[in-house]
Amino acid sequence: MNELRNQGAVSFVDRLAMSASFQSLFHEGMALVEETAIYLDGAGREEAKRLSRIVALAYATESMRLTTRLMQIASWLLLQRAVNEGELTQGEAATEKRKVRLTEQQVSTGPDVFEQLPPRLTAIIERSLRLQARILHLDRLLHPAGDQAPQARAVRPLEPQLELLRAAFALGE
Repeated sequence: MNELRNQGAVSFVDRLAMSASFQSLFHEGMALVEETAIYLDGAGREEAKRLSRIVALAYATESMRLTTRLMQIASWLLLQRAVNEGELTQGEAATEKRKVRLTEQQVSTGPDVFEQLPPRLTAIIERSLRLQARILHLDRLLHPAGDQAPQARAVRPLEPQLELLRAAFALGE
């Protein structure tokens, strides 16, 4: 693809990134960030108070992972918008992108506990995961494998349980 760019050919991916589709993605991402902040500071906080200890721990873990995921998404969207508007070059954006560390995250809570989380939180988490997948796909198209930062470390099967244990012991301190 870089060869085509160097030969003066118009890249479909570059056009897509500057299209109305990107604008829609940008607005969707930023709206989700805002919706999540309002929820976690308001209704979510009240819902969390009514949860059992283990589910409250999962709530805390998943809400932290959610906010991290959304900050990565928002950073990527803002960088891409800056490139689209000519505020940054692709090279400058690539340098900044290394700081963003856009990675693929999954839910770390087991399905039995995840089902007990407040429905609005799980809906927001699921939407954020779908948005993350779309952005990662677009990012891979925009920045072929040689241009990308390393992907997230391999998933370890016991990591979600270890995370819950770490959080449980941290609560008692």
